[in-house]
Amino acid sequence: MNREGEVLAPQRKRGAPLLVTAELPKDLLEWADGLRRAHYPPERNHLKAHVTLFHALPPSVEGELLQVLGELARSEPPPARIAGLMKLGNGTAIALESPGMAELRAEIAERMHGLLTDQDNRPLRLHITIQNKVEPAAARALQAQLGPILPAATFRFRGFGVHAWEDGLWRPIRSLSFRG
Repeated sequence: MNREGEVLAPQRKRGAPLLVTAELPKDLLEWADGLRRAHYPPERNHLKAHVTLFHALPPSVEGELLQVLGELARSEPPPARIAGLMKLGNGTAIALESPGMAELRAEIAERMHGLLTDQDNRPLRLHITIQNKVEPAAARALQAQLGPILPAATFRFRGFGVHAWEDGLWRPIRSLSFRG
């Protein structure tokens, strides 16, 4: 970790697409990751629970992206809340609402204008995927089970995470904590 609160990562392959996440507070991350481990097909579950802001930015923007995220991380951590379940057809996610994070994401998108993929140009739907690639009946069963007991929790995002997509896995590049 450097003096700005950024966690640095080891060397990685060049040319890998970049992903940006909104970092969850530790208690919420542990809870959501427990749900993910319990309900995501284990042969496909190679990641911890996460909130993806961008799926594939070009590696050539890494320096500019880190600068933009560093500037935005000077702000207060944006508040958020669990807004219910999100049906994914073949899976289930926890829907989140955070106007503040949506504004930050829009600012990043504006700074990366012309570089976004079709997926990253779609309207933002903040969520934590806890189940995917299952039969629709299994997804509906989990939604029926979790719906009545899902907490109405509020929280603040901790910061931004930047990762590289390498060989089907996410490799951490840097974590930038909100400092406002």
